[in-house]
Amino acid sequence: MARFAYHAIDPKGEERRGAIEAASEAAAREKLVAREWFVVSVNADAAASARRAATSTSGLALFATKLSAKQLALFTRQLSSLMVVSPLEETLRTISRQTEKPKAQAILANVHAGIVEGLPLAEAMRREEPSFPPIYRAMIAAGENSGSLPAIADRLADMLERQAQVRGKIVAALAYPIVLSLVAIAVVTGLMISVVPRVVEQFDNASRQLPMLTRVVIGISQFLSTWWWALLAILALAVVGFVRSLRNPAFKLRFDAALLRLPFIGKLIRDVHAASLARTLATMIAARLPLVDGLRLSTRTVSNAVQAQSLAGISEKVRAGGSLSTALREAGTFPPLLVYLAASGEAAGQLGTMLERAADYLEREFEAFTAAAMALLEPAIIVVMGTMVALIILAILLPILQLQNLTGL
Repeated sequence: MARFAYHAIDPKGEERRGAIEAASEAAAREKLVAREWFVVSVNADAAASARRAATSTSGLALFATKLSAKQLALFTRQLSSLMVVSPLEETLRTISRQTEKPKAQAILANVHAGIVEGLPLAEAMRREEPSFPPIYRAMIAAGENSGSLPAIADRLADMLERQAQVRGKIVAALAYPIVLSLVAIAVVTGLMISVVPRVVEQFDNASRQLPMLTRVVIGISQFLSTWWWALLAILALAVVGFVRSLRNPAFKLRFDAALLRLPFIGKLIRDVHAASLARTLATMIAARLPLVDGLRLSTRTVSNAVQAQSLAGISEKVRAGGSLSTALREAGTFPPLLVYLAASGEAAGQLGTMLERAADYLEREFEAFTAAAMALLEPAIIVVMGTMVALIILAILLPILQLQNLTGL
C-alpha cells in the first residue's frame, strides 16, 4: 500500500487535505469519491507529500516539527472537553482550526486527516510521533479500546498540566539566580577591564610598592584585558565539548550519577523524577494499562541516565512477578516516600490512588525546597557580588590613602 497526498472538497464545501493509503492513484481517487468528495488532486510523493499535505485549511505548506509541552497539554484539555459534546472528527477539525500557531495547526490537521481516513486516534497520532510520544499514544489507545476516551484524555490533560507547572516552577526558580549571577560577572569583569587599568595609570610613577591587594587586582585586570578572547574561546570549547560528551552514554551515566550524589541538587532531581513517574503510573493504571508497560514507557521520559537504567531494571523485576515497591526499594534511586506509599497501595489494592498521593506530596516538597533554596541563594549571590566590588574599590583606595599619608595630607 502506498501513501497519496490528496486535496478534495467535501459535500459541505469545505477544503480537505491529508494523506490516504491505497494500492494505486486510481484506488485513492475511488476511496475519496466513495466519501462523496470532489477530488482536486491526488499525488504520490510518500512521506514528503503527506507532510506537506498536513497543512491548515488556508493551504499554506509548512514543515511541522512538534508540539511543545504547553501546546500538547492545551490540545489534550481541548480534546477531553470537546469530545463530550462532539464527534471525534469534528472535535479535531475544530481544534486544528482554532490553533494559532501554523506549525501546530499543520500537525493537528495531519492527525485529523488520519481520522477522516478511518484510522484510530492513536494510530493517527503515530503520523506525528515527535509530538505524541509512545506513552501518550498508549493511554489514548487504552481509552479508545475501553470506550472511555474522554475520561482518559481528561486525566492525561491533568497529568500534562501538572508536569508543565513543575517545569515552569523549575525555570522560574533558576531564572533569577542565573540572571543575577551573569549580571554580577559582567559588572566585575567590566570594572576589571575598563576601570582598574585607568586608575592604575595614576600609580605608574609611584616610588613605593603598592599594597598586596592592589597588586593582585592589577594582575588580574591585566590578564583579563590581554587574554579575554582566549578565556572566551576556552569557555566556548569547554561548553561544546561537554555537550558532545553528554551524547556518550558512559559519560552521561557517570555525570548523572555525580548529580544524584550532590547534597541538594540530587534530592531535587530525585523528587522531580519520582513525582513525574508516580503521576504517569497512576494515570496509566486509571487507563487500565499494564503496570509493566507503564514502567517500560516511563523509562523513555526520564532524563537522568541512572534513574532511567534503574527503571529498566524495575520493569524487568515487575515483569518477572515482583512487586513494584520491592523493585523500587532495591533500585535505591527513588525517594523512600514513593517506596512506602507504593507498598501501602499494593497491600490495600489502591496502587493508583497511593501513587497519585505520592506525586502530590513530592511536588509540594519540591516547591517548598525550591522556595527555601532561592530564599538563601539570592542574598548569597548579592553578598558575593558586593564583596568582589568592595575588594576592587578597596584595592583602588589603598594606594591613594598611602600617598596621602606620605604627603602628610
